[in-house]
Order: sequence, then structure tokens, then C-alpha cells
Amino acid sequence: SQGKTPFYKVEVFTAGTGMTVEGDCGLSLIVNKRLADLTNSVDLDIDTLLVIGGSGSLTVQPTDNVALWLKHMSTHIRRIGSICTGAFVLAAAGLLDNRRATTHWWHCANLLTKYPKVQVDSNSIFVRDGNIYTSAGVTTGMDLALDLVEEDLGGAMALNIARALVIFLRRPGGQSQFSVTLKTATPERHSLRELPAWILEHISQPIPIEALANQAAMSLRHFARVFASEFGMTPARYVLEQRVEAARRALVKTKLGQKEIALKCGFGNIEHMRRAFLRITGVPPNTYRNHFHQNLQTDLNSKEGQPHSNS
Repeated sequence: SQGKTPFYKVEVFTAGTGMTVEGDCGLSLIVNKRLADLTNSVDLDIDTLLVIGGSGSLTVQPTDNVALWLKHMSTHIRRIGSICTGAFVLAAAGLLDNRRATTHWWHCANLLTKYPKVQVDSNSIFVRDGNIYTSAGVTTGMDLALDLVEEDLGGAMALNIARALVIFLRRPGGQSQFSVTLKTATPERHSLRELPAWILEHISQPIPIEALANQAAMSLRHFARVFASEFGMTPARYVLEQRVEAARRALVKTKLGQKEIALKCGFGNIEHMRRAFLRITGVPPNTYRNHFHQNLQTDLNSKEGQPHSNS
């Protein structure tokens, strides 16, 4: 707030009986109010309610007091959100029925199994459906928070906050939780295991599906089917995401111009690279480089100013 009147008043609520709560890591938080003390809309006076995640969130049942309270009071709250496995609490209260929602990738399948009425989006970092917001892993709560600030106070304020926190403004909700390398497991078929490395070695060249099928010693039709089964996406999509990842590394770690990067990563020209970047990351190459390259240079300058250790 920089000395000005804060836009938000933040309070911590608990479903427990005490006035402190302890997280899984052992960190304790002082509580402002207990849910048991908030029995009607007059007591409530909440604009935005965010439910945090934790191991306890996974075991909340629809008949538990916290779920019943949330279901009863939800009509008096302008918007409700969750961070990480907090989505399980919203689901237990029935607030995610027939809505799109996300949670930490590790628990997406469990959320869908336990609450089949939820339309689980296992890819997005956060999802908005009506006045209900859900975010993925822990740090995506920051992306969600910036989105909420932008809704309330505009993009300029969200940008100032992001700069103050030295974080990226702002990853779109539809951005993937993973890079292509992280979200694709090692193929079970030996003939496909060398393909990722082969693709990277030839990333500057056209890589048609025929070349990939030949490399895997499979017929074109069989290869397309097996590849999709093993990698969870089409060969064309996989190659595109690998090109974008290569471009991301070059934008951050080198001073090469975008034209040269586009050629080295197989896009052919800047415009093709820009379109691919927007499609995969949600931001254009210029924005990506301006943020991450600047942060990298700042870090390098800081290290150069430090005395060298002999150990």
C-alpha cells in the first residue's frame, strides 16, 4: 500500500477450535476468526474467500462442518477460490459440481474420481468458472492472486505488485503446469526413447511426421497412434513444444536476435515463432525475453560482484 489505505483487509479463518493453525511444514499462523463464530451473512462480510491446500483438504467430506458451512455461506460471498488441494474442500461443498476446475497435477485424477461431477482441467495453472476460481500447485496461487487484483484494481496495479514481488506478470490461466519435458514420461517402447534427443538434435530443420516414423522404424499410421499413446499428444504438437522450449532457452541465455533464434529453432521466421509462443506460453517472445533475460542479467551482475571462494 506504500503508506496509503490498503485496498484489501486480509483475515485468516479456521475450521478448528483454536486461534492458531499449524501447516504441514510446522509453520503456525495466528487466526482472526473461527468459522463456528460466523453463523450468518451479517457476521460474514467476506468479499473474497480463498481456501488453502494441505493434506487435511484431501480428507474433507461433504458432511464435515467446513463443507456444510461453505455450502451454506457461498451465496453471500462475491467470489470463492482455492489454492492447490483446497479444490477438494470446494468440491466437498458441491461448489465445483458441473464446473471446470483444477488442482495440483498430482491430485487431478483423485479429484475426478472422488467428485465425478467436477470437470477437471489437469493442464491449466488456474481456472475461472463463474465466481469460482481454482488454482493448481502452490505457487500458481500467486498467478491467481494477480488475476484477482487485476479484476478489482486494473492491470497497472497488478503490474506494480508483480514488479514489487519480482514475479512474472502474469501467466494466463490457461498456461500449462508443465514444460513438454516434464509432462511427458519416458516412453515404454524402446524405439521411441531416443526420439526426444533426436528431435533436439534436428530442431533447426523441418521435422515431418514421416521422418519421425522412419526414425522409430514404424509405419506412419502405427507411429502416429503409438506416439500419441506414449507422449499424450500428436507428434506435430510435441515438435512444436520442443521448438518453443528451445527458443525460450535461447531468448533467456543468449543475446541472439529473434530472427536468428527463429531459424535455429526451426520456425523459419519471427512471425511463426511469435504465433507458436503465444499458443504455447500465452505471451509473445519479446515479453518473455524482457522479463527473464533482465532477471538473469541482474543475477549474473550480482554474482560478479561477490568475492570468489577458494573452497
